[in-house]
Amino acid sequence: MTRLWNDPAEFADEMIDGFVAAHERYVRRVPGGVVRSTVSPAGQVAVVVGGGSGHYPAFGGLVGPGLAHGAAMGNLFASPSTQQVVSVAKEADNGGGVFFSYGNYAGDVLNFDAAQERLRADGIPCETVTVTDDVVSAKPDERHRRRGIAGDLTVFRIAAAAAEAGADLAEVARLARLANERTRSFGVAFTGCTLPGAAAPLFTVAEGRMAVGLGIHGEPGVDETGIPTADGLAEQLVQTLLAEVPEGVDAVRGARVVPILNGLGSLKYEEMFVVYRRIAQLLSDAGVEVVDPHVGEYCTSFDMAGTSLTLFWLDESLEALWQAPVDTPAYRRGSVAPRERTDAVAAAPTATAAVAPGDEASRAVAGTVVAAVRTIAETVDAHVDELGRIDAIAGDGDHGIGMQRGSHAALGAASAAFHAGAGARTTLQRAADAWSDRAGGTSGALWGVILTAVAARLGDEGTPEAAAVAAGVAAGAQAVMDYGKAGVGDKTLVDALVPFAARLSHGVDAGAGLVDAWRVAAAAATSAAEATADLLPRMGRARTHGRNSVGTPDPGAISLALIVTAVGETLAADALATHDDDKENAYVD
Repeated sequence: MTRLWNDPAEFADEMIDGFVAAHERYVRRVPGGVVRSTVSPAGQVAVVVGGGSGHYPAFGGLVGPGLAHGAAMGNLFASPSTQQVVSVAKEADNGGGVFFSYGNYAGDVLNFDAAQERLRADGIPCETVTVTDDVVSAKPDERHRRRGIAGDLTVFRIAAAAAEAGADLAEVARLARLANERTRSFGVAFTGCTLPGAAAPLFTVAEGRMAVGLGIHGEPGVDETGIPTADGLAEQLVQTLLAEVPEGVDAVRGARVVPILNGLGSLKYEEMFVVYRRIAQLLSDAGVEVVDPHVGEYCTSFDMAGTSLTLFWLDESLEALWQAPVDTPAYRRGSVAPRERTDAVAAAPTATAAVAPGDEASRAVAGTVVAAVRTIAETVDAHVDELGRIDAIAGDGDHGIGMQRGSHAALGAASAAFHAGAGARTTLQRAADAWSDRAGGTSGALWGVILTAVAARLGDEGTPEAAAVAAGVAAGAQAVMDYGKAGVGDKTLVDALVPFAARLSHGVDAGAGLVDAWRVAAAAATSAAEATADLLPRMGRARTHGRNSVGTPDPGAISLALIVTAVGETLAADALATHDDDKENAYVD
């Protein structure tokens, strides 16, 4: 289990601070992650990797000469936010464009893609290759849906070596795609991992049993077996991967392969060496020539006891790039000439734009906005453990922590905007931006989308009609579906958000006041959220392990239902206080 922490919600930030303090000759801190502290050639493609924290040495430990130029580092098991990715990419950019690579997870795809769009709009060329090496996470004919695990290393390293050799952005992306196509991985675990502050691991495996085909975010395996001998495990790993040799590779005619036996956090190196002994024999017996074997920790999952095997099938061009030297905090190969240290100082957080004052009526509504956001934060605090518990069943257990970080950041931003004289739209928009930035992950991005859509209908002048609020919620629901690509029935927060928006609009259109319509809509959201227990997930990390989540509702849908129900009571209280002369201060500490 994880034993040492201060505030679990601050663990990732404090970890990054300590990592930078220990490795200043390699990295420097920037908002959202780290970049190289050494000078890179002007015009060189910048390789930016990233994902959630909890996987060291991925991702910050792979930043340095010969490998990544920067790493966007999100909260524990949660993708970095769009703002964080943009920040890291701009600091890493050398004028040759930015190449992104990361594991194929819903939150990472949402946030990195959004960041890529922003950077391209700012004139910075970008390309992306997501890593899809895990063979159990989708069938061979759906390789694009597979998740990325320890195969991240092969794709990152090939892309970075190509960039160091002077390849342009298109060529870096081409070679990275080739590396990804020639990488396959498969993993097992004997115990689950425990997030800081959590009372129990994200999943458990019975004594003497082994989870097969697990993910790196605490997702349970797709099967469970007895624990084999070390040789038996080696045979299972090798046979699984040799059963799916990439197209164009002839494994029985001297194909060359880099085997990577990766420890997931607490499996001892000595145990892995015993397993690798048999892996090497099996590959040789199969007629495969081993090149540069790796045994160690390259992509972990906190304290998970487990291991994965990656086979990276080389061709002449990939092998030449693989041999290029690398010097990073956690991964070194060959000899890298000393690099000049950059004279850049630690990047300061982006300054918050000045607030344009709202009129008196809108400021009164802004007070209600702050009260509603406070209610959201308090509701999340009250249910944070339960949200984490249900998310751990087939997800990664971080939903409670992410919602807590996001809602409290939103409250701070909304309060600051209100005190600066902002109207309702600006107050809620600041909350939306802070939520998505601080929470990261899928839920952070989607709550930012929801609040932004509602904010746009509130305005900074006058008092919005109930129809405007309902229209904002409806717009938020549509924007979430457009942005996240989920629909009703996919077992996501959409299953609660869509009926909430529909019933709210229906009630307001029928002449009900906002409070009454909101309460009815919240009840519909609650029923719909509870009904997700019967659904198989078709989107997100839980998709791979759908059967595990049957009987448990979706955490995103449940948190939305809890929030809209509580906010409805705040709106009702506000309606009773409309004649309070000190209304503005009634909602702000």
